[in-house]
Amino acid sequence: MALSIVARFSRSIHLDTTHLEKFRCPVTSVVKGYFGLHLNRKFSTETIEESTPKESDKEIESLKTEMQKITENYNNLDDKYKRALAESENMRKRLMKQIDEAKLFGIQSLCKDLLEVADILTSATKSAPQDQLKDGVNPPFANLYHGLVLTESQLFKVFSRHNLVQISPEVGEHFDPNIHEAVFQAPLEAGKEKNTVAVVTKVGYQLHGRPLRPAFVGVFGP
Repeated sequence: MALSIVARFSRSIHLDTTHLEKFRCPVTSVVKGYFGLHLNRKFSTETIEESTPKESDKEIESLKTEMQKITENYNNLDDKYKRALAESENMRKRLMKQIDEAKLFGIQSLCKDLLEVADILTSATKSAPQDQLKDGVNPPFANLYHGLVLTESQLFKVFSRHNLVQISPEVGEHFDPNIHEAVFQAPLEAGKEKNTVAVVTKVGYQLHGRPLRPAFVGVFGP
């Protein structure tokens, strides 16, 4: 009886040992696999940690280069924009000046034509014989004369309203080629200076300060 119990116990121990032998290889493989995976992960992490700073530096340098290009493009575009803005502003000012000048000098051609009328009226009033203007001597002529004087006066008022003024230099005034035109040279008189006005043959006119017609004068010479 005792022998049979011992035999059974021995067989059970043998079976358990055999059972463990069957599972020994898989367990060992699992353990090795776990530690191997852990080691591989550790190695991979170290590799990434070692390589990451280098790649980051490259990316930073690339971003810096790209930022520099963008900044240069921005500066170029900003400079072109400012130049275009300044040019358009200058163009606007020039156009406004031309418009203002057109408003002021748009009547220039008309004024030139009216100057001849003013010259004729002035010549007519100055050439009228004074003895015929006395009371009762020649009433029709006197009435005609006074009518011409009133017309001349009204015309000069219109000229003044549009800033069209006469250029009528005095005798002895220095010759100014900008507003005077010498038509002849007169002999130098005592007490007179060279290159001064000797006589005015036709008055000039200027419109808003711009000479429209120079005054025709004789100038004292040597």
